[in-house]
Amino acid sequence: MDYNEISFRVRYCETDQMGVVHHGNYPQYLEMGRIEWLRSFGVSYKAMEDGGVILPVVSVSVNYKKSAYYDDLLVVRTRLSKKPMVRIEFDYEIYNGEGEFLADANTVLAFMDAKKNKPMRCPEDILRKFGY
Repeated sequence: MDYNEISFRVRYCETDQMGVVHHGNYPQYLEMGRIEWLRSFGVSYKAMEDGGVILPVVSVSVNYKKSAYYDDLLVVRTRLSKKPMVRIEFDYEIYNGEGEFLADANTVLAFMDAKKNKPMRCPEDILRKFGY
């Protein structure tokens, strides 16, 4: 699948005293990319949760290559890693506004039935929206 891109500016509160983005902010950037990737396929995180399906994060992996700084324009590229089953996996690439590669990342989330608090398969209507 192709990447979906979002861009935004680094806020002052996301940086340390040297103006470098703190590593703990990257999972939030990944979440922003993931939510917009889903939205690009007509899948609303809110509607999914309202329908009783939640997606807790199972794992996050970030490989930092170069620092991002206060007021940098960041571009997060998000794509689906493979066909969702009980888990859904995303790959990410993060660049600055000059096109310099800053990091790559991967997240794995699990489809869960919110009422039963049990894992479940990816709903068929969502699979169809992803083209499966």
